[in-house]
Amino acid sequence: MTLKVLFTGADGYVGALLGPYLLQQGMEAVGLDTGFYRKGWLYPTSAPRPAVLTKDIRSVTAEDLQGFDAIAHLAELSNDPLGQQSPGLTHEINHGGSVHLANMARKAGIKRFVYMSSCSVYGVGQPDQILDETSPVNPQTAYAECKVKVEEDLTKMAGDDFEPCFLRNATAYGASPRQRFDIVLNDLCGLAWTTGKITLLSDGSPWRPLVHALDMCQAVHLSLTAPADAIRGQRYNVGSNDQNYRVLEIAQIVARSFPGCELEVGQPSADNRSYRVNFDKIGKVLPAFKCRWTAEKGAQQMRQVFERIGMTAEEFTSDSFTRLKMLNRLRKTGLLDEKLFWTNPQVEAMA
Repeated sequence: MTLKVLFTGADGYVGALLGPYLLQQGMEAVGLDTGFYRKGWLYPTSAPRPAVLTKDIRSVTAEDLQGFDAIAHLAELSNDPLGQQSPGLTHEINHGGSVHLANMARKAGIKRFVYMSSCSVYGVGQPDQILDETSPVNPQTAYAECKVKVEEDLTKMAGDDFEPCFLRNATAYGASPRQRFDIVLNDLCGLAWTTGKITLLSDGSPWRPLVHALDMCQAVHLSLTAPADAIRGQRYNVGSNDQNYRVLEIAQIVARSFPGCELEVGQPSADNRSYRVNFDKIGKVLPAFKCRWTAEKGAQQMRQVFERIGMTAEEFTSDSFTRLKMLNRLRKTGLLDEKLFWTNPQVEAMA
């Protein structure tokens, strides 16, 4: 039987890749997205695109979910500066909206619920510490706090009639038609291409685990199809042990991938978020999972995309590919209200 999956955040950075990925795996995939970032389309693609329902997760009803076998939930506010600017709104959407969606899924009789969490829940690790799923969480931002709360609330719902699992993804990178340039490797690639120079605002000593967006898609697909007893209520880090990098190492990898790029290193930063992560568990929960990408391959992929489309500095710095810029623009122009609901239903319908 073909699995019918609703995936939220369909027009986001990872969602734009996940839809075609699931279709190519033989699933019947339908997207859901409120449409904030549809203006951004970095490059054309011939990949099949699923149908997308335009709706805010806070407004989803059980009727909207009828007929689906599973949900993969990606749609949340995903930028830490926005969380610092509007922590209450981040909690309302990311925590409240996600729990609401899970409740509607249960009401609609949907068992499998794959939640995209984040390694950011670990926050700050000790210098010699490598964190795994048994390590205490230590969220440093509203975004990470919400991930922890959703994990806790959905775990309480787990049972014979509900099978949530929690994918704690490392920091994403790589090319997507709905590109993001506000995440570390992608941002550095954009700087290297458009300016020929990377200037770190810190000494680059903090650790960051990385994972390619397509490897995240692989983990979602395997989580949707795994036996219930393997994933029900489980948290597992998504990435690989060899992709724990210092920010300086990421910058060096990018600089080498863009010939002639200069690298300038700054002073130690007040930002204390630094953590290394162990990724052994996902291989036990999802034995078929294996990262197919590395930071080197990802940086080369980005350069090849930039070359192919002739990306300009204006495109790199445009609102379309930085989440906070786009949301601020939609608010400033009155298209979104203070709660990030569309102010004009006709605008939402056209989004």
